[in-house]
Amino acid sequence: MKLTGSKILLESFVKEGVDTIFGYPGGTVINIYDDLMDYPIKHILTRHEQAAVHAADGYARATGKVGVAIATSGPGATNTITGIATAYMDSIPLVVITGQVPTPLIGNDAFQEADIIGITRPITKHNYLVKDVKDLALTIKKAFFIARTGRPGPVVIDLPKDVQLASTNYEYPDKVELRGYKPTYSGNARMVEKATKMILAAKRPVIYVGGGASLTDAHQELLELAEKINAPVTTTLMGMASFPKTHRLSLGMLGMHGTYYANMAVTNADVLIALGARFDDRVTGKIATFAPHAKIIHVDIDPTSIKKNVRVDLPIVGDLKDVLRKIVKSLDGVQDEVNEMVAGLQAWHEEITGWRKDQPMTYKTSAQEIKPQFVIEKLRELSNDDAIITTEVGQHQMWTAQFFDFLKPRTFLSSGGLGTMGFGLPAALGAQAAFPNRQVIDVSGDGSFQMNSQELATLVQYRLPVKIVILNNNFLGMVRQWQQLFFDKRYSQTCLELPIDFTKLAEAYGATGLRATKPEEVADVIKTAFATDGPVIMEFKISREENVMPMVPAGAGLNEMVLAS
Repeated sequence: MKLTGSKILLESFVKEGVDTIFGYPGGTVINIYDDLMDYPIKHILTRHEQAAVHAADGYARATGKVGVAIATSGPGATNTITGIATAYMDSIPLVVITGQVPTPLIGNDAFQEADIIGITRPITKHNYLVKDVKDLALTIKKAFFIARTGRPGPVVIDLPKDVQLASTNYEYPDKVELRGYKPTYSGNARMVEKATKMILAAKRPVIYVGGGASLTDAHQELLELAEKINAPVTTTLMGMASFPKTHRLSLGMLGMHGTYYANMAVTNADVLIALGARFDDRVTGKIATFAPHAKIIHVDIDPTSIKKNVRVDLPIVGDLKDVLRKIVKSLDGVQDEVNEMVAGLQAWHEEITGWRKDQPMTYKTSAQEIKPQFVIEKLRELSNDDAIITTEVGQHQMWTAQFFDFLKPRTFLSSGGLGTMGFGLPAALGAQAAFPNRQVIDVSGDGSFQMNSQELATLVQYRLPVKIVILNNNFLGMVRQWQQLFFDKRYSQTCLELPIDFTKLAEAYGATGLRATKPEEVADVIKTAFATDGPVIMEFKISREENVMPMVPAGAGLNEMVLAS
């Protein structure tokens, strides 16, 4: 059948199983929006294009599907950049459609023209400028294939207006082959055998888990491996929720604001099993002192990530779920040796228990001030086990990672690699759109929240009952903490001196606003928010100069943690 470019786009979305799109209309995508009214695809109108991409990102992280966002040309397209870069750094599958001026005007500085292909090339897995409507269906198929396969990531399709209006015979390909792009899914059997032998020889093993475990839904295989070899498990921020935090083998998060016992375990390990992690600088600290005694097994689907930052003794390229299944199966074949290896780990676990007792993850309580850690603990106590938690970026993000016990996969959505303030609210919006009946909570700081606070309007319009926690200390808290510790308390431009009544802001948008100023009010505010229909802001006036501790100072090793401020 013969269709216009805009209809080809939407027909292709239907064939790819797209049920929700996040976007913002404009002149160069007006035909797409007109045709959208005739298609069974839900569209959510955000109040900013950056938020549209973050919402698609949150949708993708929560569901495992490809998120889709649309923006018009020029400023609409450039407003998507932060969202695209956030998804790229965290390997999140997105397809972002941007409008473009008609092809004869490209390069002529036409109204609302921007070279979005050139701008996004460094922050996309791939991008396309479609100049002929005959190429559109195949391009869309390629975009979804690239976004979701291998190491996932965002793909941009720039679509000129005349291509949207032009017509051609529509036929959507069943599959696509891309020369030079053939991700390795199956872990090499010889490497798996070597990994098995290395694991069996370990006296102080540690499993180190990154975002790849969440992206591949390998949580069950991870749990099986950990329990089989009785090895402690530590996760990165991106790997959070892929292993139950209350499990006896969980060490919590490692790195700059990780637990003391996780960092000490990695520092003293003799075998480090790195799963879907990229050895980010916030995890390793000083490279020269990272896991100095350990042989490192590194499993990742992206071969360019292996040996990129640290030395690796045994690389395994492949899909994490596949590799973990093969390692477990290999261990099953030598159960007597596994039992012998596990029996020899008693001293290792006793040492870790000692570190736990010496430096537990804790904080000083107060009867006068609301401690942010206390809010996070109460939030966990009163929320559902399968609640989806999003965060902005800053102190509140770290407190959430430290004190919220995540039990189920895909329940912690946070900007890891790029560290994007303003991510949490639109990401919660996207997650709630995907799961309208689940509890979705955005944990925010008063600084980060204001980056995309306009999305309260979107929540109210679409009746998305996201609950928003604002830990308000009237500071840009994480930067202030660094200024306190390393710049002699010279608080340059980090004090948010104009107090904002966030409860009134909520009411102005048609949402509910609640506030707690005393510790005894915290639980009641949370209970009331959870019992209230629609979006709710919970503002907690917390200790102004509370710090995230422990921490590894910049340039220090994991064994050089500052334990208290």
